[in-house]
Amino acid sequence: MSVTLSTPPVADAAPTPLPPRLRTPRGGRGRGRSARATPYLMMVPAIVLFVAFFVIPLAYAVFLSFQTRSVAGGSAYGRREQVFAGLDNYAAALSNPELLASFGRLAVYGVVVVPLTLLLALAFALLLDHPRTTLASPSRIAILLPYAVPGVIASLLWGFLYLPSTTPFNAVTGIFGIPPTDFLGYPEVFGSLANIAIWGHVGFNMIIMFTALRAVPAEIYDSARVDGCSEWQIAWKIKIPLIAPALVLSGLFAFIGTLQVYSEPTILRTLTSSISSTFFPLMSIYRDAFHTDNVYGAAATSVVLAIGTLVVSLLVLKFFQRRAFTE
Repeated sequence: MSVTLSTPPVADAAPTPLPPRLRTPRGGRGRGRSARATPYLMMVPAIVLFVAFFVIPLAYAVFLSFQTRSVAGGSAYGRREQVFAGLDNYAAALSNPELLASFGRLAVYGVVVVPLTLLLALAFALLLDHPRTTLASPSRIAILLPYAVPGVIASLLWGFLYLPSTTPFNAVTGIFGIPPTDFLGYPEVFGSLANIAIWGHVGFNMIIMFTALRAVPAEIYDSARVDGCSEWQIAWKIKIPLIAPALVLSGLFAFIGTLQVYSEPTILRTLTSSISSTFFPLMSIYRDAFHTDNVYGAAATSVVLAIGTLVVSLLVLKFFQRRAFTE
């Protein structure tokens, strides 16, 4: 008797559920697109502000720099209209002797301001970072406070200290037989203007350098002290090379701030005749735009100044890039 074995029917097995982390969420593709778009959506306000307050004004200034104004009909009573001028405004700006002289005065001012600002900021940062320095926090705040004073207020304060009729300096120096100094005379006014800028910006640059010094691991200083290095050797051979990027950044800020100097000479101009309306380039641009009604020439000069600032800044960064950021 033979028995035929038949394979029992296999019931349909239920699918094994995947772990939760391997499941494909509903709408996962849509959520992925949303996640990728989130950073761009968060950048929209910044992009809108950048376009509204930088790109559009810059494009409008470039547009005006290629325009000029002419009188239709050729008579004095004709209609004034705006026409294309090509590169005439740029040629006039680059050949303007007053503008070139203002750039020369700005160079003298920058040679005084930029190095002294960096040296004083570095000296204060190193002193405050010294392990034996006491009252570092109040001293840091005291050095930073002048930066919080608006440039106009600082210029007025120093202006009263420079005036021969109100300054206390000449009274003090007179006790020792030193003749009075005309702080608002020429060329003393360069030092007076530089003093206001240095007084106001040393604290900001000092904070940048002090923060960079604090980011250096203390073990490096301890190892140097164990090896017998003095605090001066640590500052000169370890601290300053390690904060070279902060020095370059501070130098770049000081350079750009020098090119944009305007409020200090404009305020002191009301106290002395040594400062003309075209003493610095920005003052010359302001005079052309709002006093002599030469908006198109002022726009061309502004574009020249902006391009010059950009080119010099890139050259400075290129020069210090290998030395400060890679070594």
